[in-house]
Amino acid sequence: MKSIDHIGIAVNNLNQAVEVYKDILGFEYLGEEIVEDQGVRIAKFNCNGIHLEFLEPISNDSPIKKFLETKGQGIHHIAYKCDNIIQQIELLKQKGIKMINDSPKEGSNNTQIAFLHPKSTIILTELIQGG
Repeated sequence: MKSIDHIGIAVNNLNQAVEVYKDILGFEYLGEEIVEDQGVRIAKFNCNGIHLEFLEPISNDSPIKKFLETKGQGIHHIAYKCDNIIQQIELLKQKGIKMINDSPKEGSNNTQIAFLHPKSTIILTELIQGG
């Protein structure tokens, strides 16, 4: 893994998060995107090269909706850049890390992603390649 790509933050109201982080705090707003596969609408901000991604559920079966119902708003995951996500998944599995995704899935901005289970990594962890 190379570096932190982004920190994912679950929110109930994406428009409110955009107002606070763009209009009040003055972070560089990078835009919004919907990732149907994950059931989320995302607003992205730049914070000195690390992105903050605010995640609002768009469906009842979204993992973010379930997270909000059980834990409330807050940090959902940390994502790390990697060069070869398939190789990284296999290496982590060999080291005993429990994966949520055994193979990459489509993420935002033409990326490939895979999640590591928080039982193995303390906090939900995402691998990300591309973008």
